[in-house]
Amino acid sequence: MGNWLERNIIEPGKLPLLLALTAFVLTFLITRLITRMIRAGRGPFRNVSTGGVHVHHVVPGVVLTLVGGFGAVAGGRYGFGSYISAVIFGIGAGLVLDEFALILHLADVYWTEEGRQSVEAVVLTAALVGLWVAGLAPFGVNDLDQDELQGRSSVISTVAANFLFSLVALAKGKARVAILGVIVPFIALFGAIRLARPGSPWAKRLYRRRPRARARSRLRAYHHDRRWLGPTRRFQDWLGGTPDPERARALESR
Repeated sequence: MGNWLERNIIEPGKLPLLLALTAFVLTFLITRLITRMIRAGRGPFRNVSTGGVHVHHVVPGVVLTLVGGFGAVAGGRYGFGSYISAVIFGIGAGLVLDEFALILHLADVYWTEEGRQSVEAVVLTAALVGLWVAGLAPFGVNDLDQDELQGRSSVISTVAANFLFSLVALAKGKARVAILGVIVPFIALFGAIRLARPGSPWAKRLYRRRPRARARSRLRAYHHDRRWLGPTRRFQDWLGGTPDPERARALESR
């Protein structure tokens, strides 16, 4: 079955990556469904505690990620073992990134505004891996033909230029654009040439004596956030649940 898929559906060697991505997305969706049911007090699911300590699902997620990762390294890219390792790794990664905000803040912020960072991390990771499965390689090297691939200087210059664009976009406060730009070069270039966001390292250093640039940066950020912040939050609420820290604390105290 795996060989048939790799011959007819996806590129050879990409099946483990596709299985890991599928397991990752499904695990996140199922985990969010269960946590929302626990939050609403419905169904048979309850928080897991031992010795008065709430065991977050990031704990089994780390274990599964390690098992799947080491299994993949030991098993190679082909064979049934690699497929199983990929699924285990995807499940573990889904559990870990679902609580990315908890790891980042070292606090239980699952149902707070900070908890939205977990949803952002999952969506961004799924998009990046999905682009990779679709055939796009990091830094756009896949866009080179065979003759260019034989020229080492062409490959190095392509990678270096796009890496530079991604770094500039990151310095301008556009983390999502910088990360996606690693896969799609045009996105990195677009983020690098546009104005930096207010408060970014680029703006603090290079707009300090340029009041017009600072004003344009604030105005552009305001219009961008006004246009996209609402739809983005509604999507996050639909996907991961609406933050409600008061109710979350009440459930934790039970």
